[in-house]
Amino acid sequence: MTNHSLKVATIGGGSSYTPELIEGFIKRYEEFPLTEIWLVDIEEGKEKLDIVGNLAKRMIKKAGLPIDVHLTLDRKAALKNADFVTTQFRVGLLAARAKDERIPLKYGVLGQETNGPGGLFKGLRTIPVILEICKEMEELCPNAWLINFTNPAGMVTEAVLRYSNINRVIGLCNVPIGMEMGIAKLLNVDHSRVRIDFAGLNHMVYGLEVYIDGVSVKKEVMEKLTNPENSSFVKNIEGMGWEPEFIRALHAITCPYHMYYYKSKDMLDKAMESANNEGTRAEVVQKLEEELFELYKDENLNIKPPQLEERGGAYYSDAAVRLITSIYTDKRDIQPVNTRNYGAIASLPAESAVEVSCVITKDGPIPLAMGDIPVAARGLVQQIKSFERIAAEAAVTGNYDQAVLALTIHPLTPSDTIAKQIVDEMMEAHKAHLPQFFN
Repeated sequence: MTNHSLKVATIGGGSSYTPELIEGFIKRYEEFPLTEIWLVDIEEGKEKLDIVGNLAKRMIKKAGLPIDVHLTLDRKAALKNADFVTTQFRVGLLAARAKDERIPLKYGVLGQETNGPGGLFKGLRTIPVILEICKEMEELCPNAWLINFTNPAGMVTEAVLRYSNINRVIGLCNVPIGMEMGIAKLLNVDHSRVRIDFAGLNHMVYGLEVYIDGVSVKKEVMEKLTNPENSSFVKNIEGMGWEPEFIRALHAITCPYHMYYYKSKDMLDKAMESANNEGTRAEVVQKLEEELFELYKDENLNIKPPQLEERGGAYYSDAAVRLITSIYTDKRDIQPVNTRNYGAIASLPAESAVEVSCVITKDGPIPLAMGDIPVAARGLVQQIKSFERIAAEAAVTGNYDQAVLALTIHPLTPSDTIAKQIVDEMMEAHKAHLPQFFN
């Protein structure tokens, strides 16, 4: 990488999260002297791109930094000679997410953005687009790093590792950093002093050990987690307490998404109730987004508004810019990311994507050997990995049978018959964004 210019291309630049990304680049400018950021979106996202892009320009102007912000609908122009490409897009926008959440509920199955049928269909819509971006990167910026936040991040990273020629790919999620922040708050210490050994998959990651200044505090944290007030660290999943016996015996720190698996009935009931009352999460977020974009329009606004934290992705761009900076400066600090396993977790395939603590170097993440996931959690993690692999294959091949198989083996699906019924209805609902199944 040359010193004179540093280019980042952000695909899905019209996202409501973009101000947080910009804030991250401003905060870390000393270490990562960005010269140009290209925010790229599609025609349907043009209005949002303009609003959020202008806010980005005002934020950079206020910071007094020489960073050029380019807004474009031309993805290839954005990718040309980029050093880092970040992806944060949603195929079919929030309207598609609302269908992912609502349709499965008719069949008594959880509807959620990244788990079960919702995660499957988000993957089926997203993977072909990501693989197209990878092809363009090979041609236009072969040495760039692809930093993917697009959900389902684990399945998307798996697909890139298996079906593209891009080796420089890292999947990123705000859940681990949210867990760190939550534990820092729980113990009343600064976030920088907390380190967790993470092992598992995206949205299925466990904390195997917790340190403050290198001293294990896992016992204390486990005790605190038996209190219902403390069991969830992420905005969009209400904390429901774990049974103390369960969490003590599991002896690992759970992530918020484990609620869907270890409290399936409670979470399904809650999703049903929400869908009937205030709406599904996507419908709530649509309202939140409208309010955010109204705020973003204000010509006097030149900071990230605090209301953005109400979206589920708090800290994600802090994690993103921290990661990008560590690659650029060869910092060799430890961060949890989605990358190729290489044997870091014994019971998962070496070539698969895992979410694990890694040393971040200029050559990418080097996973720390975690040994293995606790035996009590191992089967669930392997089942989810099988689901991700078969779903990724279905996304690439457009094979309908594979899609039904993927949903059937998912732990939240009660039967193959229900899986087929859900797949049929969701295929029809998302037809516009699933060309591989219909051509």
